[in-house]
Amino acid sequence: MSTSPSPALPDQRLATSAARLAARHAGHFSPETVQHLLTDSYLRLAETAHVRTHLVVLAERLAAERLDALARAHAAPGTGVPRVLFVCSHNAGRSQMAAALLGLRAGGRVAVSSAGTDPAAVVEPEVAQVLIEAGVALQDAYPKPLTDEVVQAADIVVTMGCGDACPVVPGRLYLDWPVADPEGAPITVVRTIRDEIDAHITELLASLPGH
Repeated sequence: MSTSPSPALPDQRLATSAARLAARHAGHFSPETVQHLLTDSYLRLAETAHVRTHLVVLAERLAAERLDALARAHAAPGTGVPRVLFVCSHNAGRSQMAAALLGLRAGGRVAVSSAGTDPAAVVEPEVAQVLIEAGVALQDAYPKPLTDEVVQAADIVVTMGCGDACPVVPGRLYLDWPVADPEGAPITVVRTIRDEIDAHITELLASLPGH
């Protein structure tokens, strides 16, 4: 029998990623589930990619996040730290800033993720700059598509200008932060948006149980 990678993989380099993820989740998810999520992650990212050099690496990272979210969604209610999901249209500005700032302020007390209903190709450079100024780097950040797994795993979903495109799952706490879109804005305006989001973050942290 041939041991070559499944032809379902859009890039044969994904076979190594599939094996690595399957080993990590052995006993929880089948290799078929892992491969399906990995392939889907690759295809979703490929839709908006300008350069495909890092697609395999990013697809593995996105699939890993989705598998972790799926595992959390199946866990007993109330276990683990609170999970907060930030959603905006492109996941290149507001939701990236909010996730980075909450991660910085929470110090591990909250699990944070972000996604976009119509993800862009890259994070806005001004957004990365104002976050560096605030003490957090976005060197590993990339716009991610909104998937069912991350919504199902979230305890709190914060929407930021994605309107009716954001899904609603019963039992989740939904917040909407009416923050301006930093896309194409001058750096001074992006700093103001960052500070406004940071103020919302402070309020959110204060509202969480045990904070």
